[in-house]
Amino acid sequence: MTYVIALPCVDVKDRSCVGECPVDCIYEGRRALYIQPDECVDCGACEPVCPVEAIYFEDDVPAEWGDHRGSNADFFDALGSPGGGTPLGALDTDSPLVRSLPQKVVQS
Repeated sequence: MTYVIALPCVDVKDRSCVGECPVDCIYEGRRALYIQPDECVDCGACEPVCPVEAIYFEDDVPAEWGDHRGSNADFFDALGSPGGGTPLGALDTDSPLVRSLPQKVVQS
């Protein structure tokens, strides 16, 4: 089991979760953040700090965002398990699902 970052993160990418992750398993794509399922230790430290409530335990992802379970895993199909997102920085790609979503206008 792992944690999943769902739709509310797309085009927001607050990154509060990145600093809380003790194993550096959160990676940054072009439009969203992703949790590497093989690197996640299920500690849950990321979940309470997410200001848009986008992080859920895999079994608790709301039904309307259930496709994000696969989306997080899909992001790592080509990337694999590099052993930490921070050294890689922002990657110029997203999962196919996130790429297909219309761009959100984020209010600041």
